[in-house]
Amino acid sequence: MKCIKFAAIMLALSLAACCSKENYKMGSYGYDVKFFENNNIKSVELTSEDGNQRVLIVPAYQGRVMTSTSEGLKGTTFGWINYKYISAGEVNPQFNPVGGEERFWFGPEGGPYSLYFAPGVEQVYANWQVPPVIDTESWDMISLNESRAVFAKQTKLTNTAGTVMDVAIERTVRLLQPAQAADVFGIGTTDGLSMVAYATDNKVTNIGAEAWTKEKGLISVWLLCMFNPTPTTTVFIPYRQNAEGMIVKDDYFGKVPADRLIVENGMIYFKIDGEMRTKIGVPPHRAMPMSGSYDSKEGVLTLVHATLPPTPEEYVNSQWGHQDDPYEGDAINSYNDGPTDDGTIMGPFYEIETSSPALALTPGASATHTQCVAHIKADREKIAQIVKSLFGIELEEIANKFTN
Repeated sequence: MKCIKFAAIMLALSLAACCSKENYKMGSYGYDVKFFENNNIKSVELTSEDGNQRVLIVPAYQGRVMTSTSEGLKGTTFGWINYKYISAGEVNPQFNPVGGEERFWFGPEGGPYSLYFAPGVEQVYANWQVPPVIDTESWDMISLNESRAVFAKQTKLTNTAGTVMDVAIERTVRLLQPAQAADVFGIGTTDGLSMVAYATDNKVTNIGAEAWTKEKGLISVWLLCMFNPTPTTTVFIPYRQNAEGMIVKDDYFGKVPADRLIVENGMIYFKIDGEMRTKIGVPPHRAMPMSGSYDSKEGVLTLVHATLPPTPEEYVNSQWGHQDDPYEGDAINSYNDGPTDDGTIMGPFYEIETSSPALALTPGASATHTQCVAHIKADREKIAQIVKSLFGIELEEIANKFTN
């Protein structure tokens, strides 16, 4: 597993450092490559043949995708990076919010089988502790080439109920070729689009001697995408109209105000401005594979596609504190950052998140959760055609939903 293709790795490291002789403005992909170089943090890149599509990964951050671009080193950078925190060089024993466009976490966050709270403690922020394996521990990079990087890690997880699980993780990050991206996202063709797309395959294996059971607590793969918020950005999440029950959970941090959340005609619209800490979730019986966001000022369409089971399954519940049902969780979430009770703010950033079902794995069994991310820049007419084709709505519905 630790046999690394050193030649390919050195090539990627040299590509990541190639912009060190140039200065790039903040907001560009090249600026981010140079930022990690200047802070002595090794990064690797996946790149297309023409050098336009690029994905920046930091192995020390659990194979995290930090950012991407569709227009080369001088192009727009799409991921949110916590420059100030990283530059300080400090390590917080509770949580290190370095940012990153797509990171691997485990669920559940709260409840009787939480992985983030010790047994018997009140589930409040002061007692919240992110497991080191998804926060401070580096993962092994076992292979790398121009379009694919593979990372691996073995760990023990202990939940609030005291259950110990032996886990092996394999995470593969793949740069998608235009034809692959068009197929995954169902957009027909990428001609005339400035687009970058990548997928991550996140495999979890039970390497212990005991089966993982509901009675002792199950886990899930949880993937979180962190992007830069703007006053002109709206997250939109389609939902199944022919299902029954709750459409959207909107009370994670207090109920989301009506001027920030609109649910109508099979679509959830969520205001993204980084000014109010709010979070929503879509239950599995309502969830659909693809969601996204649109920044009307910058003309950027972001799409997130995740594997969903053919029929709804149980998902772990990450709500902090008491839960009526630990397996009544969400398949898709979105978070808008903002000031906490004491006025401090972590970002701001916003997130689109997807999860796997609860993983009831017998010894030796595995499950994989795949997520694909695409950023598309094009003229408004082309983006409108894509949105209409994929979601059956007009682009202006998204762009103008929170303007009044």
